[in-house]
Amino acid sequence: MTHAVLGLFAGLLLAIAGIVGGVGGFLFALVLGAIGLVIGAHSDGTIDLSALLRGRGRG
Repeated sequence: MTHAVLGLFAGLLLAIAGIVGGVGGFLFALVLGAIGLVIGAHSDGTIDLSALLRGRGRG
């Protein structure tokens, strides 16, 4: 499955969320999509979330 097809599916799902849920549903779908993107990029190794989740050293 190419990135264009995945983008098409994501756009269609966001359009359905906007139609069914209105603006609130659309924004909720966008937030969930962004969270999924970050988790997917972390699992691919594109970004490193451990630096953000690790506490800062004190002292």
